[in-house]
Amino acid sequence: MLLTRSGTNVARLRAATASDHDAVDAGFGRYDLTDPREYRAFLIAHARALPAVEAWLRRISGLPAFRDRADLLAADLTALGEAMPAPMTFDPLRSAAAGWGAMYVVEGSRLGGIMLSRTVPAGMPSAYLGAKHLPGEWRELLAAIDAQSADDAWIAAAIAGAKAAFDLYGRAPSA
Repeated sequence: MLLTRSGTNVARLRAATASDHDAVDAGFGRYDLTDPREYRAFLIAHARALPAVEAWLRRISGLPAFRDRADLLAADLTALGEAMPAPMTFDPLRSAAAGWGAMYVVEGSRLGGIMLSRTVPAGMPSAYLGAKHLPGEWRELLAAIDAQSADDAWIAAAIAGAKAAFDLYGRAPSA
């Protein structure tokens, strides 16, 4: 992939991972969140991926603090009579740049979660999907990514981290 110097770090990250994002959205879009069994399967798939990425992110130095959502996911599954499944393995090359890329995916999923939470019927647990960003939090993350002094190697590592996170989420429904 040819990386150019034009554009912001976020724009380059977004462009390089757009097809990965679309594939994950399509994979999870097959679930009917109004159906309790499908909603449970959707949450189980997320529970295979999210805790693994969050644990990996906590081991990367130089990243901003983030609010875990694995406990919210576990609480929703418990309310549905399910235990947390074992997380999948997530161990891409560990670097701050890769961490920024993976964080972009995990925190970006909060935006989609809010949209999806609107389809979950009343009475169903939705703490995980309803865990929106605090005011300005998403913009601050994007600004922090853009503020990184990023050469082509940094961008490539950030893209690799994001792609690894998207790949994990993409494999989670069939794991």
